[in-house]
Amino acid sequence: MELNGDKAPGPDGFTLAFWQDCWDFLKVEIVDMFKEFYEQRSFVKSLNTTFLTLIPRKGGAEDLGDFRPISLLGGLYKLMAKVLANRLKKVLDKLVSEDQNAFVRGRQILDASLIANEVVDYWKKRKEKGLICKLDIEKAYDNINWSFLMKVLSKMGFGVRWRDWIWWCISTARFSILINGVPAGFFSNTKGLRQGDPLSPYLFVLGMEVFSILVRRAVEGGFLSGCCLRGRGGGEMMVTHLLFADDTIIFCEAKKEQVTKLSWILAWFEASSGLRINLAKSALIPVGEVAEIEEMAVELGCKVGSLPTIYLGLPLGAHHKATSMWDGVEERMRRKLAQWKRHYISKGGRITLIKSTLASMPTYHLSLFRMPKNVAKRLERIQRDFLWGGGNLEKKVHLINWEVVCTHKEKGGLGILRIDMLNKALLGKWVWRFASEKDNLWKKVIGEKYGQEGSGWRTKEVRGTFGVGVWKEIMREANWCWESLEFKVGKGTRIKFWTDQWCGNVVMSQTFPHLFTLAVNRDATVNEVFSRDFNDWEMDQIRDLFFLLRDFRISSEEDSVMWKGGSHGKYRVKEAYNLLVGPNASTFPNKAIWVDKVPTKVSFFAWEATWGKILTLDRLQKRRWQLPNRCFLCGCEEENVNHILVHCIVVRVLWEFILVLFGVKWVFLETVKEVLVSWRGPFVGKKRKKIWNSIPLCIFWTVWKERNRLAFKGGSLALQKLKNSFVCNLWSWARVYIGEESSSLIGFLE
Repeated sequence: MELNGDKAPGPDGFTLAFWQDCWDFLKVEIVDMFKEFYEQRSFVKSLNTTFLTLIPRKGGAEDLGDFRPISLLGGLYKLMAKVLANRLKKVLDKLVSEDQNAFVRGRQILDASLIANEVVDYWKKRKEKGLICKLDIEKAYDNINWSFLMKVLSKMGFGVRWRDWIWWCISTARFSILINGVPAGFFSNTKGLRQGDPLSPYLFVLGMEVFSILVRRAVEGGFLSGCCLRGRGGGEMMVTHLLFADDTIIFCEAKKEQVTKLSWILAWFEASSGLRINLAKSALIPVGEVAEIEEMAVELGCKVGSLPTIYLGLPLGAHHKATSMWDGVEERMRRKLAQWKRHYISKGGRITLIKSTLASMPTYHLSLFRMPKNVAKRLERIQRDFLWGGGNLEKKVHLINWEVVCTHKEKGGLGILRIDMLNKALLGKWVWRFASEKDNLWKKVIGEKYGQEGSGWRTKEVRGTFGVGVWKEIMREANWCWESLEFKVGKGTRIKFWTDQWCGNVVMSQTFPHLFTLAVNRDATVNEVFSRDFNDWEMDQIRDLFFLLRDFRISSEEDSVMWKGGSHGKYRVKEAYNLLVGPNASTFPNKAIWVDKVPTKVSFFAWEATWGKILTLDRLQKRRWQLPNRCFLCGCEEENVNHILVHCIVVRVLWEFILVLFGVKWVFLETVKEVLVSWRGPFVGKKRKKIWNSIPLCIFWTVWKERNRLAFKGGSLALQKLKNSFVCNLWSWARVYIGEESSSLIGFLE
């Protein structure tokens, strides 16, 4: 049921993981409880007790309003609520209008931001004046009226049983506030929904549908006017408002009477639902030079805003080349680095933090906007400096080129994503969505504004200036993915027989050019093709054509689009990214480097050594350091990466020791990379293979630490101590593989 088992427990003290793990023992009792709830429309009220924990909204929170109440629900109630929520989720898209995007299957938060930016772009390019009313619902979940909610469910066609279930779930809750982790008494509530209740998001969306209906009726009655988009689609599209949970945006003409009537609608909605506008977070934003904007804001009771602004965490009304819209992303990166610089973080830890945190920070913006190249370089520089210099972003030597770092591990990199390629892959999903989705509001807006071609699979070529229009930027960056799309024949009414790629990797007009010349309608769909009977000399091509078509049948299904870049037929950002980066046939021992259970910092060092980039004396001399080059271990040969880690007579003692221990004969190759490529083999047995795979890394790490001790602290080499250090390191890793805490070092050596 998609429930996270690790979330904090409620008053019963059991996490959901307990109920999941003990299902075989408890399922009969739990099923009986569900049966009782179904038949009697109630359950024991004690199951609905709730702990309230107050989470600060900001640092230095003092007032009660600075805290967010989070409900910790009992596990059994959460199971019942989740079942109801899952059933409700299946019909939500049929109950709420297309203006709502939150928690509705098939709709995304990005849709609302795209539509809003396209509306602003339309107004600006036509030099029309307009108003954007950006509204925020105050303490949305806490204030919604229960009777109002029941009335909404009734009007939407929910039966008495369903309404009784919902009423029991929301009205029997009892709360106890956790003060320093200790519950303090219990009390009931008379309104509101609980943060953390699986039902709450869906019930709130149903309640907000009333507001959406009020706005639509006001537009139909001529009291409000949204933005009427007229474009290359040949018709017109009215966009009046967009809702995403408690974030609401309304478009109207720049007239005072429009604002007055909007304030009436808000008052009516508050009186019926209990939901009121948070004026401190709301704003009236003019598009163009709007007279009397201050008076209009006073009428509505909010402040005056300006473009560009932020809507749903993304820029609204920003010029496509504006780098300032990315300043927030860079600032968040630097704030995160400021938290890390107080700690020593190994290079292995830095890789993990870059992938899990820094690289993911711009993803939300990258999913809708094209990032300028200079911004991408700045953000990658932050990642690069952190990788090599730590949290202080010290100017240390970058041993390996960033292009190599950003390749996949199989190709010799660290698997850090390139921002520009990730941007292309994320924007490419819009092309896929436009071709594969049907009636979503965002597609209607884009299709009407820019027009459609190819039976509605894509928009026409976007013309005119860029402005703040997001779609032109998307098409500029994402048109590449059309090469990886093909069509799946259903009814055959939308797919062009000759010019769409639906049968093989080449369009029919190129595969059968002579037959193409015989077609009366070269834009014919799959079921409308030839004009006359065929001559004898044309029959060979006809046979080839029919042989190619033998597996294709017209069906009752709709024609659809398929993604060729992966194995599932649907667009996936990861597969698109790999397609953009391209293949690389070079051999790299990534599996010999990134060995499971070996510390990441050790694998990182082995990765540097494989590229021959560790700072040995020969590398320092190339960087114009005036140093004599003699190996710190043997004192005989010049130091380089292959000598210090493989061929030095001191290091050979460790290699020979381990080969004798495993009873293996080995011929050492020239470079570290060649040694690692050839090291992995089945000849040591399955049980000892994991230990065998970690041996080169252990030798590299032990030798390098000893080399650095001699280089920076001086002293003499103790061969036996070096051997003991190596054995202890290898044994500690082996214990992780073997899983026996009692294993002795002597037993390991035997």
